[in-house]
Amino acid sequence: MSADAIVLGAGIVGVSTAIHLARRGRSVVLVDRRGAGEETSFGNAGLIQREGIVPYGFPQEVGMLVRYGLNNRIDAHYHPTAMPKLVPFLSRYWWHSNKVRHQAIANAYAPLIENSVSEHADLIKAAGAERLIRKDGWMEAFRTKAAMDKEVAEAERLAGVAAINFTALTADDLARVEPHLTGKFVGALKWNDPWSVTDPHGLTMAYLAYFESLGGRFVRGDATTLKPAAGGKGWQVKTVDGTVEGKDVVLALGPWSEDVTRTLGYSFIVGVKRGYHMHYAPAGNAVLNNWTMDKERGYFLAPMDKGIRLTTGAEFADRDAPKSPVQVERAEKVARTIFPLGERLDPEPWMGARPCTPDMMPIIGKAPRHDGLWFAFGHAHHGLTLGPVTGRLIAEAVTGETPFLDMSAWRPERFKP
Repeated sequence: MSADAIVLGAGIVGVSTAIHLARRGRSVVLVDRRGAGEETSFGNAGLIQREGIVPYGFPQEVGMLVRYGLNNRIDAHYHPTAMPKLVPFLSRYWWHSNKVRHQAIANAYAPLIENSVSEHADLIKAAGAERLIRKDGWMEAFRTKAAMDKEVAEAERLAGVAAINFTALTADDLARVEPHLTGKFVGALKWNDPWSVTDPHGLTMAYLAYFESLGGRFVRGDATTLKPAAGGKGWQVKTVDGTVEGKDVVLALGPWSEDVTRTLGYSFIVGVKRGYHMHYAPAGNAVLNNWTMDKERGYFLAPMDKGIRLTTGAEFADRDAPKSPVQVERAEKVARTIFPLGERLDPEPWMGARPCTPDMMPIIGKAPRHDGLWFAFGHAHHGLTLGPVTGRLIAEAVTGETPFLDMSAWRPERFKP
């Protein structure tokens, strides 16, 4: 089997890339070891975060670092045995999170985020996936005035520099918006620009169906078998339907990208933040109207098609270590005090792995030492948000168009791999 392009990885980034290549007249084979959208793209909070132009930094305050060190929080958890292996990533992550460097990174990151909703809107319409989308933003609820004042001040700054829209809600406002939300919340911040997805896996599948309607093909295969094709022109990879050859190949393998890049001689420092979710039925006639974060506790409640999805923060561990969903247990205990959650709807907590670079920006662009090899991974918390914009950029570069954004800030060479 042959194609113009092979895309390895059928998460939201890979499927979006495959769509944009197919739209440009390329024959495309999309390859994944599992079904589309069944890994990291399956379990996110379902937000297209137009407001998220400042990526999540590593805490700089000594007091906060000490509190995280106690390892009893919801928003972060770590495996002590994994720490030696994670030190190179974490130390650079901390360095890049310095206030001045973090702001410079946010400036470089912003163009991707600024185009996130519009690029999704294009694919949502083409895929007929409007039923999965809500366009009413999301909320952060605050337990203390100090925390709310700090976040509102940041929102005001973002509104001034990046046209981010928000609404500050009083405690009474919050009670009207979410009558079944209890707890001693002093108010909330409503981010108005983001869109939310009621079934993230369903959205990926809708995009996949659209890709196939363009003539694209999805097959199961092993990305680690990637190697130059015979004669050194193009690439080949083994699939259940035989070997697939293509002139160009895009690595959109998320946290598994290094399994391939390493064999090709590249050395990226990419860490993993694992995350968990669990679905719940609402108790009685309770209704959760908004995607809501309990800001100072660090978990999320999202009213999705499959139930109310509770998502946790980051777990720092070996990518392939067994599940340790202690954050779900911690979060559920707190969540039940603020909203009437009913029974669990999943047999066990879901776990996924977010691929993170130390400078908090994805790796998007041509491989420095190989023709026809392209990288599209490292999106951390914003894989869903940035899938379509990344796919368009890669497809434009592969086909020789001038990318609609300057890609230099996200190029692989910044790591000197």
